[in-house]
Amino acid sequence: MRLRASADQGVLRASFPDQSGWVTPLSQPPVKNNEEGRMTKADLIDEVSRLAELTRKDSEVIVETIFDSVVRSLRAGDKIEIRGFGSFRTRQRKPRVGRNPKTGERVEVPAKKIPFFKPSKELKDLVNEGDGTAPVTPAPPTTSVPPTV
Repeated sequence: MRLRASADQGVLRASFPDQSGWVTPLSQPPVKNNEEGRMTKADLIDEVSRLAELTRKDSEVIVETIFDSVVRSLRAGDKIEIRGFGSFRTRQRKPRVGRNPKTGERVEVPAKKIPFFKPSKELKDLVNEGDGTAPVTPAPPTTSVPPTV
C-alpha cells in the first residue's frame, strides 16, 4: 500500500498494487473468523501475516501503524480516501439535550466530532457480488422491426 498526503485539501490517499501486484486478497480463501462471525484485530493481523508471508510481529506493526495513521488524520480533521475501499472523515454533532434512560433526568450532551465511513461503489459491488442483490446492468434496448408483408 502506498500512502500519499495531499497538503492542499488535508486528504490522506492510499493506493494498493494492481492485479499484477504482490497481494491478491480476493483470490485467497477467506480468513476463518471467530465463532460469532466477526473479524477481530487479531484475525486481521493473522490474515496479513499469512497473505504477505510476514511474521506475526511484523504484521501487527503494519496493522497498528495503519490504524494509528487513520486515527491521527481524523483527529487532525483530515479526510482519508482509500480508492476502491471508501473514505473516512469526521462529522460534527451539535450539542443537544438528552435524557438519562435510568432516571429520566435531562442531560446536556456537548457538541462532538464522530468518525464516519463511506464505502466506495467498488466495495459495495464486491460485498453484493453473487448474492443476487448486486445491481443488474440492463440489457441494451432492442429495436423491433415490424414484419414486412
